[in-house]
Amino acid sequence: MSEAGSGASASGERAISAGESIGVAVSGDNARVVVLPAEAVHWARTVGASAGAGFLPGSATEVFVGRGSELDQLRALLTGGGSAAVTQQVAVRAIHGLGGVGKSSLALHYAQEYRESYSLVWWITAESAESIVSGLAGLAMALCPQWAGAVGSDERAAWAVLWLQEHEGWLLVFDNVEDPAVLKPYVGTLHRGHHLATSRKATGWHVVTTRTMALGVLPLEDAVDLLTRLSIPGRAPSGEEWEAATELARDLGCLPLALEQAGAYVHETGAGLDEYRRSLGLVLDEASEGIDPERTIARIWDQTITAVSGRNPFAVVLLNAMAWLAPDDIPRALLAPLAPDGVALNRALGVLHAYNMVSFTDARNISVHRLVQTVIRDKEPAEGRENAEQAVQQVLPSGVDDDSLGTDRWRRILPHITALAENAPADRVNVGMLFAYQAASAYLSRQQRDAQTVGLRRQIVIQCEHVFGDTHPNTLGARNNLASAYATAGDLERAIPLLESSLAETEATFGDTHANTLTARHNLADTYADAGDLERAIPLLEANLAQYEQILGDTHPNTLGARHGLARAYHAAGDLERATLLLETTLAQCEQVLGDTHPNTLTARHNLAQAYNTAGDWQRGIPLMEAALAQREQALGDTHPYTQDSRSALDRARTASAVVTRTNDLYG
Repeated sequence: MSEAGSGASASGERAISAGESIGVAVSGDNARVVVLPAEAVHWARTVGASAGAGFLPGSATEVFVGRGSELDQLRALLTGGGSAAVTQQVAVRAIHGLGGVGKSSLALHYAQEYRESYSLVWWITAESAESIVSGLAGLAMALCPQWAGAVGSDERAAWAVLWLQEHEGWLLVFDNVEDPAVLKPYVGTLHRGHHLATSRKATGWHVVTTRTMALGVLPLEDAVDLLTRLSIPGRAPSGEEWEAATELARDLGCLPLALEQAGAYVHETGAGLDEYRRSLGLVLDEASEGIDPERTIARIWDQTITAVSGRNPFAVVLLNAMAWLAPDDIPRALLAPLAPDGVALNRALGVLHAYNMVSFTDARNISVHRLVQTVIRDKEPAEGRENAEQAVQQVLPSGVDDDSLGTDRWRRILPHITALAENAPADRVNVGMLFAYQAASAYLSRQQRDAQTVGLRRQIVIQCEHVFGDTHPNTLGARNNLASAYATAGDLERAIPLLESSLAETEATFGDTHANTLTARHNLADTYADAGDLERAIPLLEANLAQYEQILGDTHPNTLGARHGLARAYHAAGDLERATLLLETTLAQCEQVLGDTHPNTLTARHNLAQAYNTAGDWQRGIPLMEAALAQREQALGDTHPYTQDSRSALDRARTASAVVTRTNDLYG
């Protein structure tokens, strides 16, 4: 590992130099820029990682069998084949497969096997963009506690990004990636090491890599080896035991998770392999390679839950509640209201952990495998769902908490509120959860993450219809909000019909010029434009702008938004003259009313520059786009989608301008 140099220049594509300080973008759910002081920059450049440094989670069983060819394949994928050293070119590889097939175990074994080849190995739970930020924050605490211990999570994550940009030869493991796109900011800016991801998803990886590994179940011999090591550790199995293990492994579909669960149960209870197999009640023959892993696991967990209940009935109560929450990072504090005291909570979790039904993410958080949750939810234990809802309502941030105070709590409980919304029965009415869904949705909207509110807002509509009725203003507003979330998420097929019906109902309820009606009409027109249906979008936008001007005035923010939307539609329709005139007016008014750096002002500036460039007026378009890019980098960060849009548009304009200039020089 080479030592980084000194100086005040920025490092990497994500850093923005500012004297002795550096601004670094933190790419969570909502991109933000953190300015690191000179002291932190110095530490990031000079602090080294000691030999074998890093963080890897402990294996659930400490047993790893087979997978030799997969391990070799993974090494070849990361190093380009045959090279024993970490390549200088960034390597991004992903392991995907069925939940429980052993993706994380393979990644962990690879990291342990080749740890000495890397300057640093760091494991990150990557189910969400914010969990990646938390993982990077932990890296900062490990390498530079003297500075990181006194700052917040975002500052720590920014420091870690800068450190990774300044040093080479590291390995980042992103475990359990739900959306490959969350890795794009890191893959795009951290080029001096290897990125290894695990995921249940086989698609969507083209945004970060074309090299993936599909991981299947274990070969039968390796499956039997794993099962016997777990069920009868410390000695070789007898011929009879090997035979029984072979039959059980077949019944379990050779799925590593199922084998681990069975082995843990047999070892814990002392039951024989044959007895365990008979208790499953499965009828599977030797050639049944198409066994449904979820059904098999369900049979295993029926037996395991019976054993858990015999030791600690409250543990089953907890597990049934956790089945309705998000699978990872369930805070102990969220479960605490369900327990009589902390000791009882810890004892129950300890029993679940002993049977491998849960894992401890860290001292504060618990994870449950998704298939465990699926099996339990399919049995529809109403008490478990009700307990989960009760727990969430008791830890919900209060209405007086502003976002700066409640952000950490929101980040920890949002996945669990969303999970309850997604799994709630359609006919279930719970006013307390309606408030929770509304509060969570409002928080996400304030964070400009409306696309993530679809599940919440869908449940809000259902609840409002039951509680208030089909045409109540609350219900109409809930439908309009859901449609807007669909549109933001790019699901126009659902958004447009819902917006059309919402507008009709709002007009009938409030009248043609009510503020709610104008908002519903504007949302529908904007969505028509996004869908390319300009014949319907433009007349609706024109009519709506006229009403906004008449009712709210010429410079009201809603009027500015309507004018901007109409200008964008003119541009899309090829009417550059009207689009440019309207955008010039909009930009001037946004600067006057909202300020020079307001997000809406930045968007208006970007769109006006686009209109100039489309018309071939690069003398005005390119400088304006340069200004828009600089301001977006400062306000939003280097990797925000809007910043990337401005950068791409500027590159295209410069290229087109250069081509035209050369052509004119050649042909006069």
